[in-house]
Amino acid sequence: MSADKIQPSYEVSSSPDPDAYSNEPKNPLEAVTSYDGMTAQERFPNIDEKKVLRKMDMHLLPMLAVLYLLSFLDRGNIGNAKIEGLVEDLGLSNNQYNLCLTIFFITYSLFEVPSNMCLKLLRPSIWIPTIMIAWGVVMTLMGIVHNFAGLFACRLFLGVAEAGLFPGVAYILTMWYCKGEIQFRQAMFFSAASVAGAFSGLLAFGISKMDGVAGLEGWRWIFILEGILTVLVAFGSFWGLQDFPETASFLTPEEREFVLWRLANDSNKAPGGEAIESRMIQYSDAGSRVPLVEKKLTPWQSLKQVLSDWQCWLHLIVYYSVVVPLYGISLFLPTIILNLGYTSAKAQLMTVPIYIAASIASVTQAWFSDRVGLRSPFILVNLLFLVVGYSMCVGTDPKVKPGVIYGGSYLIALGVYPAFPGVISWNANNLAGSYKRAVGMAFHIGIGNFGGAFASNIYRAQDKPRFILGHSMELGFISLGLCGLTVLVTAYRKINAKREKELQDGKWDGYTREEIFDMGDKSPLYRYRL
Repeated sequence: MSADKIQPSYEVSSSPDPDAYSNEPKNPLEAVTSYDGMTAQERFPNIDEKKVLRKMDMHLLPMLAVLYLLSFLDRGNIGNAKIEGLVEDLGLSNNQYNLCLTIFFITYSLFEVPSNMCLKLLRPSIWIPTIMIAWGVVMTLMGIVHNFAGLFACRLFLGVAEAGLFPGVAYILTMWYCKGEIQFRQAMFFSAASVAGAFSGLLAFGISKMDGVAGLEGWRWIFILEGILTVLVAFGSFWGLQDFPETASFLTPEEREFVLWRLANDSNKAPGGEAIESRMIQYSDAGSRVPLVEKKLTPWQSLKQVLSDWQCWLHLIVYYSVVVPLYGISLFLPTIILNLGYTSAKAQLMTVPIYIAASIASVTQAWFSDRVGLRSPFILVNLLFLVVGYSMCVGTDPKVKPGVIYGGSYLIALGVYPAFPGVISWNANNLAGSYKRAVGMAFHIGIGNFGGAFASNIYRAQDKPRFILGHSMELGFISLGLCGLTVLVTAYRKINAKREKELQDGKWDGYTREEIFDMGDKSPLYRYRL
């Protein structure tokens, strides 16, 4: 069946012609709604869903993973540069070094929400490569700084430039994949962070051998070469980065329609769970065939929705319990291992297997999480791994048993890296409406990344080699996350049960389809994913 013979009972909001972007930007899912109750197989008998997903994966994930690998590499390589002599050569005090770490996370956090607002106005293939070029230039300039002021300024602008990548990509993925597929893709994308950790150690080990080339120290070449690589990849991403499904040239017209149909009819029904059918509501306009269109919201209206939603704040607490340990390990792992008594070269290399193990664990856990349709049980296990890992580090003298600290570092990485995409996906799964989701995810990631500022200041030089303060603070954040997770799961269960009872009692009978549709994740038909 050819694409021009398809007569859908819903409307697609924007043309597959790329020139559609020349006018006012349109949301790919604004007006895609099915009313006839047909399944995907009935509506699209010639479409192989697995084949379409494979095409999407191949065209989206590799490029996004490379971009995030470079992002995480560029923000975290200062930890590798430190043990190669950065602090001594620039004459930095311990507090000055920590301030350079901290300022990155302040600007990074402040500019994430505005960046996602810009993403709603521009194509991803324009906005993301542009900010990538900006941070690549800043990273290169870090290689020629000569004092604290120069390094501080570079880290400040690096935070501004990098702010838009992660929340932007996390949001873009929700515009391509259904809720039950998203964590595996988020993990594939985020696993680049753990791979970046491994590459960072290997690259730092190799590049540091350039010490003295062109009269520059080895740590300067770490910044210069990795910055230049970022700029080169950014120029290629202008052509390699995809925008939204309705403009995807690698999909046929029928496949584009199929992808939009899947997203419009997606729900938080877990595999094997009981579906909640809209026929349970006796609509006052049940016979209407008028397409339901998501109302456009201003950025401030979307922000107001997010700030007034209780779940966004609880998800923020859970996020802190993951992001503070994440930045703690990414910024200070080389230093922690160095203080176990190893040389700087060996410390660089000993971080590599930890990150490789974390990358494998992230993807494996995400696959199982999507398979069973649950997030919270896996996140709980991750947090318990963190508790055990940090407890090993707090309770052990590295001079007596350095192997215990190194083993604890494995448990920390195996807990924190798989948890990160799980927490991001859980929050995204429970936000309905593309405008609220875009701002909600940026708020979640942006404000949550202030945790990096905490992590930058809790591992103090005077606390080496045990770093009891830093490890203990991490345990405190993890404990808060366990509390937040418990409250979220309890509340979600109660709300889901309440909505089911209200449907059965007919409380919402007589409402129009549009009134229920406009309620978003507050709709009686909406079920929070656990």
